[in-house]
Amino acid sequence: MAAFTAKDVKALREKTGCGMMDCKKALTQADGDMDKAVDFLREQGLAKQAKKASRVAAEGVAYAATSDDCSVGVVIEVNAETDFVAKNDSFIDFVKACANTVIKENPADVEALLALKADGTDQTVAELLQEKVLTIGENIQIRRFERMEGACVAYVHAGGKIGVLVNFDTDVADKPEFVAYGKDIAMQIAALNTAYLTRDDVPAEVIDHEKEVMRQQVINEGKPEAIADKIVMGKINKYYKENCLVDQEFVKDSKLTVAQYTKNTAKALGGKIDIVKFVRFEKGEGIEKRQDDFAAEVASMVK
Repeated sequence: MAAFTAKDVKALREKTGCGMMDCKKALTQADGDMDKAVDFLREQGLAKQAKKASRVAAEGVAYAATSDDCSVGVVIEVNAETDFVAKNDSFIDFVKACANTVIKENPADVEALLALKADGTDQTVAELLQEKVLTIGENIQIRRFERMEGACVAYVHAGGKIGVLVNFDTDVADKPEFVAYGKDIAMQIAALNTAYLTRDDVPAEVIDHEKEVMRQQVINEGKPEAIADKIVMGKINKYYKENCLVDQEFVKDSKLTVAQYTKNTAKALGGKIDIVKFVRFEKGEGIEKRQDDFAAEVASMVK
């Protein structure tokens, strides 16, 4: 039995970008020797992506989808190096296969997803990912996903710049008017980058910090300290109205809040609608992008 551990398999995978089973096989063939394992993968044509795996992948798409009956939903982010890939049909098909696999199989995390058979194929997601890296020629990474059960509505904005998934507790999910309402809510979240569902969801430390900053602003404006706290409370209410979904002005009708729009829709449909939770993924958020000149990089490759 070759002497290597799960950590060695993970290290080889990170080094080469190859799948877990391929890395395990390579380490077995190399009796646990990392360098020989890399050579083995290169010889097999599996490590052609090794250099690509070290390049920053901050483009790609944020995608959201639901099952046919909208009882399960997923929002997923798959990254690549350039925004050209987001328009590549092969890449988009891969993203959709990943999303459908999550919907049907409910993997615990990205590692678990990679080990599953990709929906509609005979390959694992990891094997399909390798294939896309080799054919498309860019570092591609499945960054994150979130899956929800219950009445779900998915929305993808600007061709994959933002993906939103909203989960509802409702007894009118089968009505077309509910779907239209759900899309409105998802679009609101996408447009305003909504942070919280209700006031109760805002962490106490966030409110304490906001109060401290607002109080200092009020004092710096020359207002007496005696009335500063009263002014700050008014500002905090405004903060809630801007950052909590149910308190926000509905973007299609500023006379209504989202809560009022929800109540009106439920009444019109003769049922109940409660927004349970939502997730908004924006492509590349939090990833430090390289500032390299892409044209210069291409030019250097053809010298």
